[in-house]
Amino acid sequence: MAATGGDTKTDFKKSLDAYRPGRHHELRMLTVPPTRYLMVDGHGDPNDSPEFGAAVEAIFPVAYKLKFASKKLLGRDYVVMPLEGLWSAPDLASYTSARDKSQWDWTLLVMVPEWTTETMVQDARAAAAGSGSGSASGASVAGSAPVVRLETLDEGLCAQTLHVGPFDEEASILQEMHDRFIPSSGYTMRGRHHEIYLSDLRRTAPAKLRTLLRQPIALLPRG
Repeated sequence: MAATGGDTKTDFKKSLDAYRPGRHHELRMLTVPPTRYLMVDGHGDPNDSPEFGAAVEAIFPVAYKLKFASKKLLGRDYVVMPLEGLWSAPDLASYTSARDKSQWDWTLLVMVPEWTTETMVQDARAAAAGSGSGSASGASVAGSAPVVRLETLDEGLCAQTLHVGPFDEEASILQEMHDRFIPSSGYTMRGRHHEIYLSDLRRTAPAKLRTLLRQPIALLPRG
């Protein structure tokens, strides 16, 4: 990620290939470099889990405080990135057929620039807590452990596509990706299912939601 200065504001959605949407259901492969994220973990159906709502309320105040600090202290301004999610479950069918969201484990993400440090995140978390922004103080829903953390995710080679429409209509393209595109290309799945929510979920009609669907992959073993 290129550094910026002065009055320039970087929008990583426009400068990074990993955020290039492409066409609806156009499957492609790409290599995603190690990337830094704010992260919050949780479990359960995102539609009715208080834990999910609390996680969203925790992560964005820290993300904005971090952006303001980067601009003020480093002269590096950027657009706060959209919400993302890593998803996993004991049975992949919970994504593509049964859609049993109660079984899902998730990690919410917001991408941050490579120059972000642990100290900057700690300061941003404290600043968000001081302003009374949601759960941004770093306390968990249960009040026992920090929620928002800084971590580098190295996904490497991935399959990716853009889905336009409601989340519950992702199943068919995920089946295509998992069962045909990846194995027919000589690869197998690894890691966690990754979604990038390019649309503002609060202001966009379900039919117009734009979501990047990403799956890390590895070469099939020979023999």
